[in-house]
Amino acid sequence: MDVKKLALLVGALVIAVVTAVMAKNMFAGAGAQQAAAAAPTVAVGPKVLVAKKAMPAGTIIDADSFTYQPWPKELMQNAYYVEGATDANPQSLMGTVVRYPITAGQPVTRGSLVGPQDRGFLAAALGSGMRAITVPVNASTGVAGFVFPGDHVDMVLTQQVEGGGDGPSLKVSETIVRNLRVLATDQRITNKDKDGKIEVKTFANVTLEVTPRIAEKIAVAQSLGTLSLSLRSIADNSAELERAVAAGDVKIPVNANPAQEKQMLLAVANQPIDTNTTFTTGGDVSRFQRRTVPAKPTQMADAMAAMGKGLGQAIAGAAGTGAPHSSAAAGVRVVRGNDDSTGAR
Repeated sequence: MDVKKLALLVGALVIAVVTAVMAKNMFAGAGAQQAAAAAPTVAVGPKVLVAKKAMPAGTIIDADSFTYQPWPKELMQNAYYVEGATDANPQSLMGTVVRYPITAGQPVTRGSLVGPQDRGFLAAALGSGMRAITVPVNASTGVAGFVFPGDHVDMVLTQQVEGGGDGPSLKVSETIVRNLRVLATDQRITNKDKDGKIEVKTFANVTLEVTPRIAEKIAVAQSLGTLSLSLRSIADNSAELERAVAAGDVKIPVNANPAQEKQMLLAVANQPIDTNTTFTTGGDVSRFQRRTVPAKPTQMADAMAAMGKGLGQAIAGAAGTGAPHSSAAAGVRVVRGNDDSTGAR
C-alpha cells in the first residue's frame, strides 16, 4: 500500500475519534446543565433528632437510639427536637419511653416520648397484654444493685416445705419464671446519673413486666418463701428464641416481610416464660439434707400397711405357682399350743 494513502487513512481515523469525543462531551455538558437548571433547589434546614433504629411502643430510650441529621427547611415542624434547643439534649431524654412506634430515620416528636414525670409513663413502657408487678429485694437477692432497667432476669423461689413427719423440713429452691424484663428499680428507670455516667446503686424494690398469669404466680410466691433475682446474659435471649422456634411456638406468616419477621421474633424473645421450671433440693447440695418432703405418721402407717399387704399377696402368689398339694396337707390348726394337721385327724 502507498505510504501517502496509509498516512491519510490514519489521519482520518484520528480526526474522527477526536470529533466523536468532543461531540459526546458537548452533549453531556449541555444535558447536565439542563438537569441542574431543572432540579429544584432544596433549602437545608437545621439538624433534628431522628431515630437510628426502629423502636416499637414501650422501648426505653438509651444512648444508641437517636442522632442529629439535617432536615429540609420546608419540612420542619415545631414538634421536632432541633439541635441546640434546651429540651433537645439527648442525655435528658435517656430513660424516656416510646409512646408510639418510630421507624428508623424518622424525626422524633415531643408527643412520641413520655418521661417518668409524665402521666401514664409506666403504662407506656408495658407491651401489649402485659402487666407490671413490684417485688421486694435486698442487696443479696437483687444481684447487689447490678440489675438495671431494661435487663432480663430469672426469678428463684426458696422455701422450706413442712410435711408433718419426723425429721427436718425439705429445703428447695425453684426457678419459677425466666426472662423477665426489668422496668424500674425503686423509682429509677435508667442506670445513669445526671452526668450520664452509669451508676450502680442498691435498691429495695424492682418492677417487672409480666403476663397476668405470671403476676398471680409471683403474688403467691411472695407468701411461700424468699424471692431472688438471677441476671440473664444477653446471649440467652437468642437461645430462648431458638428453643421457641424449634418447639413451633413461633409462627411467621408466609407473606411477612423481613421487618415484620424481625419484630415478631423480637417480641417472642422478650416474652417471660413460666414453663419447664427447674428446682434443687437440699439433698442435691449436701448428703446430710433430705430430697423429699417428710411424710406424716398416718401416711407412713398407711404406706407400711400397703407394703405389707403387697408383700403378702406376692408370697401367696409365689406359693400358688409351686407344686400342687392336697387340701388336707395345706391346712394346719393350732389347738392350745399343739400343732394338729388336718391331715392327721
